[in-house]
Amino acid sequence: MNTDTIVIVGAGQAGGWAAQTLRSEGFKGRIVLIGDEAHRPYERPPLSKAVLAGDAHADSTHLLKQDAFDRLDIDWRPKVAATRIDRPATQVHLSQGEPVRYDKLILCNGGRARRLEVPGADLPGVFTLRSIEDAMALGAALSANKRLLIVGGGWIGLEVAATARKKGLDVTVVEAMDRLCKRTVPPVISGYLHRLHSAHGVEVLLGTGVRALARAPGGGLSATLDDGRAIACDAVLVGIGLVANDALAREAGLACEGGVVVDSQCRSSDPDILAAGDVAAWHCEWAGRRMRLESWQNAQEQGIAAARAALGMAVNHQPLPWFWSDQYDVNLQIFGMPAPSHRVVVRGDPDSHVFVVFFLDQDKVVAALGPNCAKDLRFARRLIERRTSIDPERLADSRTPLAKL
Repeated sequence: MNTDTIVIVGAGQAGGWAAQTLRSEGFKGRIVLIGDEAHRPYERPPLSKAVLAGDAHADSTHLLKQDAFDRLDIDWRPKVAATRIDRPATQVHLSQGEPVRYDKLILCNGGRARRLEVPGADLPGVFTLRSIEDAMALGAALSANKRLLIVGGGWIGLEVAATARKKGLDVTVVEAMDRLCKRTVPPVISGYLHRLHSAHGVEVLLGTGVRALARAPGGGLSATLDDGRAIACDAVLVGIGLVANDALAREAGLACEGGVVVDSQCRSSDPDILAAGDVAAWHCEWAGRRMRLESWQNAQEQGIAAARAALGMAVNHQPLPWFWSDQYDVNLQIFGMPAPSHRVVVRGDPDSHVFVVFFLDQDKVVAALGPNCAKDLRFARRLIERRTSIDPERLADSRTPLAKL
């Protein structure tokens, strides 16, 4: 093809996979990889677990070892930010250096941790967790016998809570909603997660938020909650979601709706500009709506899809969403996109650590999740992808092997 230069903005997992894929698909032209971090492309999930706990070095998160990365023969620009896209000139302006011309541009610049907008949110000892530097800074603060306050009872907050408890900290989780992970799981899973963390000594406070943070007279921090309670702590982690880094695209006149709007070929409203990963908003057929999918799976697979589309290959990015979370000795996986309108069928005992929750649209399984049940969820994935009609009573009967369904 006539494409000579492909520029990738964002050197995270999506950007790294896009660069690898361009080479593996035979692209011989120039690849410019722009990343505002110092690190070559890496995966973020270990940051809240093994890296934060000190069980793994940050280098272990890199997608490629240094020699393999060097063999890609790309023009890598670490610690450089893209500041403007000049679409008429097909150039990307940078925080340092000359503008870079592109034939195709792939936006993989992800998102940033949402900040807590309350007095004291910028005090030392208040952390977010998005980058290797964030994990290093928070990890240094997680000393045994200290007190950690986590604002937000979602996946990041709960994974950090589990890591901190293993390190011997006292942990309190404050969640504004009336149950944990309410946006993504049904009440049966929220209840399970609540029991799991309570059993490990985490104090979970629901239905309240943080009104203010302040430096405590005797050292440490003090958090004032919406209900008037005061929580003393030594460190605070804010885990209240992600904001897509779509300002660069919006300022360039691209369609954006809480992220860069792309089609199933990863193309934005400008066909020469594509997007992938946490910054991309696309119509997910499995969910029946436009959304951003913040997951390891999507960062990798959409990065690959965007690279192939940039090369003119046929692409239809519609993977079945898959997400997992490791907390204590529990591995919880989700396939599909559960919705309140779905019928819920539980297989196994929710008071145990091994059960599956199925979500049905009429007589078809459209989503499934559960802790420590990887084998059953592999069968569930087949049921979802094949759109198999199912008898809910047989599905709920753990004596009936899923393979027979």
